[in-house]
Amino acid sequence: MQTILVIDDDESLRDTIGVMLEQEGFRAVLEADGKAGFEKALLLKPDLVLVDLRLPSMTGVEICKQLRAAQLRTPIIVLSAVGDEVDKVLLLEIGADDYVVKPFGSRELLARIRAILRRMAPDAHKIIHFSDTEVDFERRLVTRHGEEVKLTPAEYNLLTYFLQNPDRPLTRDMILNSVWGYQSFPNTRTVDAHVVKLRQKLEPDANTPRHFLTVHGVGYRFVP
Repeated sequence: MQTILVIDDDESLRDTIGVMLEQEGFRAVLEADGKAGFEKALLLKPDLVLVDLRLPSMTGVEICKQLRAAQLRTPIIVLSAVGDEVDKVLLLEIGADDYVVKPFGSRELLARIRAILRRMAPDAHKIIHFSDTEVDFERRLVTRHGEEVKLTPAEYNLLTYFLQNPDRPLTRDMILNSVWGYQSFPNTRTVDAHVVKLRQKLEPDANTPRHFLTVHGVGYRFVP
């Protein structure tokens, strides 16, 4: 289970984010104070840190600087209020990986979190095989019987999400949140249409799928 440290002095927002993360299968650790959050990050070495810009005892900017100075490579997403003067270039220079402006939707935040965790995943540089298919994550290349399989960006992202969650029942909403993000998904039929495409391109027999299975009443499961 991946651990996400949330450092924010807004109790209501902090608790809301914590509940959302737990529901999505993450372990959420919550801190209200900047200095305490910084020390917890050094101790825990979480998979990701969400940090507010304005914090008591130590600002979000200072936390980013100090974590990078301590050689901690944990990805950081900065949370900033609308009124904050946010220099995006400065945030990236001090070590933040992304920023989200408040107020934000849960889908937006989850999409950003999953995108960064996907990028940082150990298997981002691996090659995975199933059946007669090979997926090279580093080169974003999919081959079958040695021949390249042309996938759209959405098809490829859906495939990698399945590969990263083998044998796990995935609801259509989970897939939409993780693959399409908060901005662009139309409805759950989008998932069905893209699963059909993956079956046509990667299953030995698209009509009798062995890998991209339907879980009735839930969604889908990928079986390597």
